[in-house]
Amino acid sequence: MARVYNFSAGPSMLPLEVLETAANEMLDYGGSGQSVMEMSHRSKEYDAIIKEAEADLREIMNIPDNYEVLFLQGGASTQFAMVPLNLMTKNGKADYVITGQWANKAYKEAARYGKARAVASSADKTYSYIPKVEKADFDPEADYVHICMNNTIYGTKWNNIPDTGDVPLIADISSCILSEPIDVSKFGMLYAGAQKNLAPAGVTIVIVRKDLLGNAMDITPTMLNYVTHAENESMFNTPPCYTIYVAGLVLKWIKKLGGLEKMAEINRKKAAILYDFLDNSKMFKGTVVAEDRSLMNVPFITGNDELDAKFVKEAKAAGFVNLKGHRSVGGMRASIYNAMPVEGVEKLVEFMANFEKENA
Repeated sequence: MARVYNFSAGPSMLPLEVLETAANEMLDYGGSGQSVMEMSHRSKEYDAIIKEAEADLREIMNIPDNYEVLFLQGGASTQFAMVPLNLMTKNGKADYVITGQWANKAYKEAARYGKARAVASSADKTYSYIPKVEKADFDPEADYVHICMNNTIYGTKWNNIPDTGDVPLIADISSCILSEPIDVSKFGMLYAGAQKNLAPAGVTIVIVRKDLLGNAMDITPTMLNYVTHAENESMFNTPPCYTIYVAGLVLKWIKKLGGLEKMAEINRKKAAILYDFLDNSKMFKGTVVAEDRSLMNVPFITGNDELDAKFVKEAKAAGFVNLKGHRSVGGMRASIYNAMPVEGVEKLVEFMANFEKENA
């Protein structure tokens, strides 16, 4: 069976090389006579797997030593509660910039535990742009400022990191982690669900500055306290072992490729191919202002719902799957994460050009 080009927003495609390695090691990992799926998380074999994954992530992202790297569960959505429970504890206030559905959910969750303030929002134009914010817009007494770096549904990205002064900046990087270099030292914390660029669903990466830990609210459940996991090296309970193993394979694939500089070069090339076509098409149109476009998620429309539906159906038949836009916005969306080859985007554009000719 031929593999399709999977443009899903997540869970998304994984590098073929990684899938092949995982398949080859499925029944016998490293001569252990067992699968990683069956392996005790307390075994020497698995201890080496998780420690190597952390070391590779630290190397690839150039994570400073004064940051903890945690492998957690519950997806980025659990972080919507963990962040305020652990960090909104000095003044009980936090600032949020609302750039989409996930940023809004994070804001609403934080409001349950303290005074969460929406500093700016792009809801007025269906989140098709990133609001302009300045240092003066943020409360200097806020315990942190929260942003969603890349907005999967709407295809926008913070291409300029906001200046929050001395207030720690927290970013949800679920749909852009490892897509390009990022200066970790500019953030108090970064977090990401792995199912878009790093691994299958199941593990959540948290990178948090150590000095921010240790002040969780009294009501914080043990499992939702970052200190619990930091003190136990992400082994307080059974971690999502197999997902972390696959994440480790993906990290090795990125290292072999040339690191994040090379990854960014490839991602910019893919995005340029698709955006250039959209900018010159008479049928298809991108929905995001040019300066805030995402490298990872590219929403587009024809302006006709019936034509959109026809395109999605014919694209699927031709081997381009999961191009239907999110149910909240409609249209189409091509998620071109790290594992999507340049060839996949080139062939999609070729198909779109032919569709335009046939349906003009």
